[in-house]
Amino acid sequence: MTEVRFYHLTRTPLEAALPQLLAKTLERGKRALVRMTDAKRCEELADALWRRDERGFLPHGTAKDGFPAEQPVWITPDAGNANGAGYLFLCDGAPAEGLEGYELCCLLFDGGDPRAVETARGQWRQLKAEGHELSYWQQDERGAWSKRQGG
Repeated sequence: MTEVRFYHLTRTPLEAALPQLLAKTLERGKRALVRMTDAKRCEELADALWRRDERGFLPHGTAKDGFPAEQPVWITPDAGNANGAGYLFLCDGAPAEGLEGYELCCLLFDGGDPRAVETARGQWRQLKAEGHELSYWQQDERGAWSKRQGG
């Protein structure tokens, strides 16, 4: 079963929090697939990654760029693992499906959006029933992640 981490965004938006997690993924020598809900959001996230500050460039691509197998970070609304990623990031309420073959799944949700919180709760119940190993992470006052009791 895939290890699943729920990341409850309370201090920073997805566009600020996700790059930190992606950078750590690449530092570990892993590839990432970021699944969004639609192509428009994929392009918005890709643009945000291009505008990232001096912390460094994150190599990534979308369907607009092509060549998924060559992209260390592939951003898509589609199911499947087009870039052979070991880590899956589910964002904006993307369905928690197709986790087989991933070492780690990180599900990020906006704590300020009641619908996102409710969706994440449903995904927690679903994934727990499927037998995945779950953990819950929340941002502290400084935006750093800490593991909390969840469920």
